[in-house]
Amino acid sequence: MRPTLLASVLLLASACDGSPTLDGGATADAAGLDGATSLDGGVPRDGGGRDADVGDGGAGADGEHPLVYLNDDVTARLRARIDGPAGARFVEIADIEHDAPGTIYAFEPWYAALLGQLTGDAGRCADAIAWTDAFVADEEARIASGERPEVSGDSYLYVGPTIGSLALVYDWCFDDVTAEQRARWIAYANQAVHNVWNHETATWGGASMPWSGWSVDNPANNYFYSFLRATMLLGLATEGENDRADEWLRIFRDDKIAGQLVPTFERDLVGGGSREGTGYGTALRELFELYVLWQESTGERIADLTGHTRASLPHLLHAIVPGGSHLVPVGDHARESTAALFDYHRHYLLLLAELERDDPRLSGVAYGFLREGPLPRMEQPFMAVYDFLHDDPEVASRPLSELAAAYHGTGTGQFYLRSSWETDATLLHVVGGPLTESHAHEDQGSFLLWHEGWLAYDTNVESRSGIRQEPEMHDLVRLVRGGSTMAQRRERSPSAALAWRDAGPFAWVAVDAAPVYDDAAVRSLRRDVVFIRPGAVVVVDRIDVASEITPVWQLQVPTTPTVTDASVVAGGLRVQRIAPAASAIASRVVDWAATDAEMSGGYRVELEARAGGPTTYVHVLSVDGAVTAQSARGALGVDLTLADGRAVSVDLAAMEVTLDGSTTALVEGLDEVPLYAP
Repeated sequence: MRPTLLASVLLLASACDGSPTLDGGATADAAGLDGATSLDGGVPRDGGGRDADVGDGGAGADGEHPLVYLNDDVTARLRARIDGPAGARFVEIADIEHDAPGTIYAFEPWYAALLGQLTGDAGRCADAIAWTDAFVADEEARIASGERPEVSGDSYLYVGPTIGSLALVYDWCFDDVTAEQRARWIAYANQAVHNVWNHETATWGGASMPWSGWSVDNPANNYFYSFLRATMLLGLATEGENDRADEWLRIFRDDKIAGQLVPTFERDLVGGGSREGTGYGTALRELFELYVLWQESTGERIADLTGHTRASLPHLLHAIVPGGSHLVPVGDHARESTAALFDYHRHYLLLLAELERDDPRLSGVAYGFLREGPLPRMEQPFMAVYDFLHDDPEVASRPLSELAAAYHGTGTGQFYLRSSWETDATLLHVVGGPLTESHAHEDQGSFLLWHEGWLAYDTNVESRSGIRQEPEMHDLVRLVRGGSTMAQRRERSPSAALAWRDAGPFAWVAVDAAPVYDDAAVRSLRRDVVFIRPGAVVVVDRIDVASEITPVWQLQVPTTPTVTDASVVAGGLRVQRIAPAASAIASRVVDWAATDAEMSGGYRVELEARAGGPTTYVHVLSVDGAVTAQSARGALGVDLTLADGRAVSVDLAAMEVTLDGSTTALVEGLDEVPLYAP
């Protein structure tokens, strides 16, 4: 069994002391769940096509296995798929691992157990059992010698895939696991899960081995989903044979899902996604997989207890750049800093598409991207099992163009705007919301711009670590006091999202980032962004700070910029400064690779205004010549001529946009942008 290696890749996480936790004290009733949804009477086993007698008086009371996932309907569906392309590839990979164990990186024992159930091949379960038992024996030896077992490493980050695989092998190969093995496996797994939820009194082999308890009460953190996986699968797989199984199921379903996750998600993650960003936030797929496993094991759709599940599907699709090669790089990207599209994102979308297959339009859009986009199947052999399990050929593909061209993740504070769903479209991203999780960046009020590659980006993508969070990395107005950059502070008031409107030909976002500084010297730090499709952007920054603070307007670009008194040109991007005047600005260009050993490229353009008091920056961004002329319109506006001949006026003093003679009033507030295109 190779859980540590697999988990280190799957969860994309590392221990980080000091992350905020959430209280999570809400009860099931507070989450809108009545008593019928609790586990007081035992977990239900009457759905998903499972035989009705399974679960009467306890799921395992009559000795029937499998209990997890492989009900009658799922088993029939997978057996029908096994000769298809995804099934054949999965079998081929399993055959290689059977013939030469260790050949397939991160191959898990439960993969073999799955094939054992579906094909009746006893050799598959023999492999799964041997690998699992050898791992448990190694862990027992460590414990007997007074060492901490591997499962406790990195604050129990790997407990989910470790105990989860053990539980699935136990369940799916039950008849071939000896009574002695079952007893040892359960004892080891029980202690691991007990220690997760009792960190201060954790023990191994009778010896006290407490740990930090990192994120055991934080449903917004990726560690939490690993803890849930171990707890749920151990409870489901051993119910009726393990005197602690019902305890684990109650902790999972009542305490952690109903009592903590649902109220947290309904309060903090409206609109889907993760406050950890598009890197560590991809660990949500581990949670979505639990939703699928629970539903097919019990018949209950816990996925529907929160709107976060459905909303996370469009949230991720909008976060993928035109052409599909990368995601918008929000937050830490520790092991692949460029945010390239990868198997984990495919897995995330496959699970959500399956969970939403009762909505063939939304599910079909996801499947359409997955089948026809740049990643039509898993690249890594160890991930091939998920194509087999979740790519449902019965759901017809639909085009991305059915979705609206804008999205707002209210809880994450992420705004996504694009000119279209074509591969050569322009994508604009703006940040304005909470800053809470440890893997989030100090990027409130920033923007990113893509057109056939990054034009303005988060320079973290050029870092070797992928975890450069400081304001210097972002396209925002940086505040400097006493020669040092002021930090945006976590667990303070979120940035104020003042306006969000998509009016078709143009869209408008307004954010005040001052609250995240929690400093009376920062009175206002407002940014208005008006995106005129397909490739013009007006950015107006209004800053009011105390005399000791200097505002610095920043632009991060991947190519060497040319900076003049009033413009910046970098590749296909031209930035024209309308205000302040050149005499009031000091400009600099920082070559990241030349000044920071951790950086492989990128440039930061700095436009520094005078210190203190009110300052206004007005800039026009033109993508590939989209703007042919621009001029000031009062102190807070511009008049533009576009390459397609349209005339545009943006006037934030009058709060209006005029496009070809038609004027639209700008009224502050957050519109509810529709999911689908008109």
